[in-house]
Amino acid sequence: MTFQPRPFVLFFTALLSIVALQNTLNADEAPVSDFTVDKKSKTHWFDIKNLGMEGKGWTETESFYDRLPKKAKGVVRPPVWSLSKHSAGMAVRFVTNATAIKAKWELTSPSIAMNHMAATGVSGLDLYVKTKSGKWRWLAVGKPSQQKNSVSLTSGISPGKREYILYLPLYNGVKSVEIGIPESSKLWKAPAREAGKDKPLIFWGTSITQGGCASRTGMVHTAILGRRLDRPVINLGFSGNGRMEPEVAKLIAELDASVFIIDCLPNVTANVVKKETEPLVKTLRAAHPETPILLVEDRTYSNAFLKPSSQDRHRTSRLELRNAYERLKKEGVKNLYYLEGNTLLGDDSEDTVDGSHPTDLGFFRQADAFEKVLKPILEQHSK
Repeated sequence: MTFQPRPFVLFFTALLSIVALQNTLNADEAPVSDFTVDKKSKTHWFDIKNLGMEGKGWTETESFYDRLPKKAKGVVRPPVWSLSKHSAGMAVRFVTNATAIKAKWELTSPSIAMNHMAATGVSGLDLYVKTKSGKWRWLAVGKPSQQKNSVSLTSGISPGKREYILYLPLYNGVKSVEIGIPESSKLWKAPAREAGKDKPLIFWGTSITQGGCASRTGMVHTAILGRRLDRPVINLGFSGNGRMEPEVAKLIAELDASVFIIDCLPNVTANVVKKETEPLVKTLRAAHPETPILLVEDRTYSNAFLKPSSQDRHRTSRLELRNAYERLKKEGVKNLYYLEGNTLLGDDSEDTVDGSHPTDLGFFRQADAFEKVLKPILEQHSK
C-alpha cells in the first residue's frame, strides 16, 4: 500500500522550505541601517563598501577599490600598478525586497569607453539576480555617460526578497559606488558563502583576463565562472602586462585561493615562458603546498589560420609552457593542471573584435573551456 502524506503535512513541509529559503537570504537578519536619505526621491542610498566586497584580495590598499596592496607601489612595474587601479572583477552581493534598484558611481577616469570596447564594459555596472532555482540571471546594466553617473538600474520588479550581485567597471576605477532603493524597502548583506566555496578563484593574466572586450562587466569569463561555480573571483588581469613577473607572483602567493589560474601567455613570448613558469609555480607552491594551480595556454588568434607568424608564436610559447609543466610534474609538484589554448575560442573566427580580444560569444566559449577543467578540480579538492 502506497503511503499518501496528508495535506497538512505537505503544507507544513512547504512552509519549512519557505522559511529555510528566507533564512538563507537573510544572513544577518537585521537589515543594513547605514544609509543616506534622499527625501526628494524617497530613496535610501547604501555605500557598497559597507556591504562586503568580493574580488578584493588585500585590505591595505592605497584606494579602497585598488586590486593590489599599497606596498606593491614601486615594487611592480608602473603599468601594472596603474592597471591595478581598475576595479576589474570586483563585485558586491546583497539582498533586498525592493521593487526598484538605482545606482550611482563616480569613475576615476573621464575616458569611459575605448575604440573597440563599449562604455558599459569599460566603465559600467552590471546587475544579476539569483533565481529560486539558485541560478544567476542578468537583470540590468548601468550605462555610464560621464565621470559621475546616477541611473535607474531596474524598476517594476515583482515583489519578493532576492539576492543580487553588482559587478564594477573592468577598465576604469571607481571612487564611490552606491545602491539606491525606495525608502519603503529593506536591504541586507548577502549570506556568507557555504564552507568550502568561500575561497576565491584567482586569475592572473592579460587584457583578456581583465575583461577586454566584454560588452558588460559581468560577461568576462572570470565573472561567468564565478556564477557557474558559485565562487568568489579575484581578477588580476593587467592589460598588456600579464608577464609572469616574480614581483607579482610573490604578491599573489600571499592570497588563499581555491585555484590559482595562470593565463599570461598572450603577453609573453617563448623565452619568457621558459624563464618564468617554473619559478612562479614554485613560489605559489612554497606558500600553498596543496592548492591547485592551473597553467593556461594562450588563446588562438582568430586570424592565425592565415598568419604564419601568429602560428609560430602559439607553437613556441605553448611548447615552452608544456615543457615547464612536464618538468614540474617530474619534480613531484602536486596538484598542477594544464589547459590547452586551442579550446578557448571557436574555429569559426566569429568570437573576437580584433582577432585577439573576445566578444561576449568568445568569453562564453572561454568560460565553457575553463569550466570543463575547473569543475573537476574543485570537486576533487573539496573532498
